[in-house]
Amino acid sequence: MRVVSLHADVLIATSAIWQTNCAIVRSGEEAFAIDSPVLPEEIDALPAVLNQAGFPAPVGLLATHADWDHLLGRLAFPEAALGCARSTAERLRATPGEAQRELRAFDERHYLGRPTPLSLGSVQALEVPGRCELGAHELALHPTEGHTGDGMAIWSAWSGVLVLGDYLSAVEIPVLGEGGSPELYAATLERLRAPLAQAQFVVPGHGPVLGSERALELLAEDLTYLRDLGAHGADTRLPEGRSGRAQRSIHAANLASVAAG
Repeated sequence: MRVVSLHADVLIATSAIWQTNCAIVRSGEEAFAIDSPVLPEEIDALPAVLNQAGFPAPVGLLATHADWDHLLGRLAFPEAALGCARSTAERLRATPGEAQRELRAFDERHYLGRPTPLSLGSVQALEVPGRCELGAHELALHPTEGHTGDGMAIWSAWSGVLVLGDYLSAVEIPVLGEGGSPELYAATLERLRAPLAQAQFVVPGHGPVLGSERALELLAEDLTYLRDLGAHGADTRLPEGRSGRAQRSIHAANLASVAAG
């Protein structure tokens, strides 16, 4: 796991698997952890990393959406409550145990062990668009649908950091997951233009942290891909630098999702 500081109040912990990003944002003596690293040793190390950096233990957890690899914060901070968009809370209620099953399948596939099973505990549904207090500041919450049918992006205005979840990745093409669609995805990208223009740092769910200019370049590339996906199907050209075997596999799954309606 690699940990970098974007601002005096923001740390980014990047997992060795899928370059999954966890953001820790503080205001005074309060902090939130947004999303999570993935591997057991990374999760075990996270409390000590924050302590060494002078950050308080998170008083709460925020998840950008309900995919399992973004929900593991309670393994590191079992006393913290989980906050998420109302759409995410509804998805979690509609699919009880899904995140735990997918985590177990991942661990079995990679021969990983964890000392405790995942329990999401108390889930607080947040109104999105909306705001969430953190110490003397507020986090702005923006709706994001298209990758899945649920989610939110989180804007920390005082630090200039925008945490997106699974959008605008420099290492991954748009992924159409459960409840996602090219139309919803494109609409979310258009809504993100305004906060992107204000951001100094843009944190995708997977891949390197971006500057505003690079994030807007990826936005244009992803809109082109999503438009061409419907128009050209299997002949859609993948974005430059995101066309390797793994991305072609994602593209095939996207085609199947679009064909299924």
